[in-house]
Amino acid sequence: MTARTTKRTLYRLRGVPPTTDAMLYALDADQLGRVHAGADVVENLGVPAVLVTGSFEQPVASWCEEIFRTTGIEVSRPVNRSAGLLMLAVDGEVYAIGYDQGFRLVPDRLKDHRFGLSFASRRVDPAKIRDLVSHTPGGGRTDITLIPGGASVWSLGIVEHAQIVRRLGGQLDDIPLTISRDNPGKITSAEGGAGLRMRLGVEGADLIADIRAIARVLREEKPSPELEFVEHVVPVADPGLLARLEAAFDDALGRRPDGSVRAAVPADHWDDYTAARAFRARINSAAAGRPTDDLDLDYVLGRARVQRAGTRVAALREGTVTLYRNSRADRADEIWTAGALRWIETEVFLDSRRFFLMDEAWYEIDQMYLKTIRAHAERLIADSPSVDLPPWILGDKERTYNASVPDQRPGYVCFDRDTVRTGLHRGNGVEICDLLSPDNTLVMVKRAKGSDALSHLFNQALVAVQTLRNSPEGRRRFAGKVAAARNGRALPHDFRPSKVVFAILLKDGADLTADTLFPFSQVTLVQTARTLEAWGVDVEVVGIAASPVGVPGGKRVAA
Repeated sequence: MTARTTKRTLYRLRGVPPTTDAMLYALDADQLGRVHAGADVVENLGVPAVLVTGSFEQPVASWCEEIFRTTGIEVSRPVNRSAGLLMLAVDGEVYAIGYDQGFRLVPDRLKDHRFGLSFASRRVDPAKIRDLVSHTPGGGRTDITLIPGGASVWSLGIVEHAQIVRRLGGQLDDIPLTISRDNPGKITSAEGGAGLRMRLGVEGADLIADIRAIARVLREEKPSPELEFVEHVVPVADPGLLARLEAAFDDALGRRPDGSVRAAVPADHWDDYTAARAFRARINSAAAGRPTDDLDLDYVLGRARVQRAGTRVAALREGTVTLYRNSRADRADEIWTAGALRWIETEVFLDSRRFFLMDEAWYEIDQMYLKTIRAHAERLIADSPSVDLPPWILGDKERTYNASVPDQRPGYVCFDRDTVRTGLHRGNGVEICDLLSPDNTLVMVKRAKGSDALSHLFNQALVAVQTLRNSPEGRRRFAGKVAAARNGRALPHDFRPSKVVFAILLKDGADLTADTLFPFSQVTLVQTARTLEAWGVDVEVVGIAASPVGVPGGKRVAA
C-alpha cells in the first residue's frame, strides 16, 4: 500500500511575497546555475507554487585522485545528487520543502529560524523529548543529546538562562495531521529548529491541510509551560541599541584578540560542519584565504582588524566561510557557504547590561535570566497540590505541626528530626524528610521568615535524595525507620524517591506565589529543582494554609 505521508523538512520563509515570480526571484541565481536548475509553475495545488529541480554533479568524485595515489589504480566515478525544491504560498505565507539536496537551494537569509522550534515548544510532549541541541553562549559550545526512548526535558539538565535551545524533537501531542487522521493511535514525532521535520502528507490536498494545521498551532497556541523557556530567547530589536552594540563590537575587532571573540558553528549546519574536510574564509578581498582543516579564526579576525574603523562588522557580515567535502577545496567539493559573521560569537557590556552575539543576532543575557528564573518558579508552584496537608495553626512550632499531620491525614508518617546515620553521615545523620506521604513522596516542610530558612530546606532535599539514590546503607536504614514508625509501612526494597514536595508556610501566612516567594529563594529553588530533575526526581512547591491561633482546622488553600 502506498504511504500517504513521508518525513520531510518544512521551512517558513520571510520577506518573500506569495507569488510564483517572487519565489523564484528570491533564490540565489548562482546556486541555481550550478545545479543546472529548471523551474515549473505548479498548477494542481490550488495555491501559488513552483517546483525547482536540478542536480549537484561532479564528473569525477574527489576521492578518485586519492585512491590512485594510495593504490596506483585509476578510478573514475562521477557524483550526481538530485535536488528538488517545492515552494508554495498558503494563506499568505511562503513555505519550502527540499527533496534530497534541494534544501541547499533555500538561502539561509530567507528562513524563519525559529519556525520549527516554535512549533516544537507548543506540541512536543515535554516528558518525551528525544532530540535536543543547545548552545552555551560565551564558549562556542554546542551540546547534542539523543534519547531514542524519550525523556523529560528537565532530566536533561538544561540551564534555561545559560543555554540556548536551537533544536528540539520528541513525540507529538495530538494534532489533526494526515498521519493521525489515517491512524489516530499512531505515535508520531517532530524535530524543530529553523525547519520543522516531521511526516507530512504526500498528496497536494493533504500537504496543504498539514501546513494549515501547523500554522494554526503557531497562531493560536502558547508554548507548553515546561518548554516556554525556549521562547524567552528573543533577539534585540531596538535599532538604537543594535547600533550601539555593533559600534562596541567594531571597536573590539580593531584591537588585538583577547579571547573574547570565539568561533561557533551556525545553527542547523552541524552535519555540514562534521562532514567538512576543509574550510576557507574570504573577508573583503578578491582571493580567499588558504584552505584549513577547521575555521581559521585568527585569519578571520586578522582580516577584520585591518579594515577601516566602522566597517569591520560589515566586512564580516559580507565575508564568507565555505565548507568543502575534500581537503583540496575545489569548487566542485563545496558543501555550503555562509556569511563569516555567522561563525562568530562574542560578549559586549553596555553599562551594567550584558549582551552576546550568536548567529548574527544579539541577545541580552540578564533579561533571559530573570525571565527563566521566574517562569521556572511559577511552574514549580502547584495550582493543584498533589499532597493533602492540613492548615497550620500560626501559634504552633514546626515540630508540632509535623507531628500533628499523621493524626489528621491517614497514610502520612512524620520524620521531623528523626535522622538516618550512615558511614558518610556519622554525626547528626541525614533528615530524609519531614513527612512521608501515602504514595512515598518526600515532603519537606518549613515555616519561612526569610530566604536563609528555605536555602537550608532545599539543601536538605539534595542531601536526602543523594543518600537514598547512592547509599544502600541509607536506603536500608530509612526503610527500617518507615516500617517501625507509628502508622508505618514497608517500603519497596529498591526504593528511590521519585518526587519531592516543598511545603512552605510564609511568615505571615500569605499565599505562596512567585510574587510572595523571596527573590533569592526563587534562585536557589530553581537551582535545586534543576539538580533533582536531572536525577529523575520531580519537584513541586505548595503553600500551607494558615489558621489563626486557637482556630483548629480550616480550609486548605492551594498555592
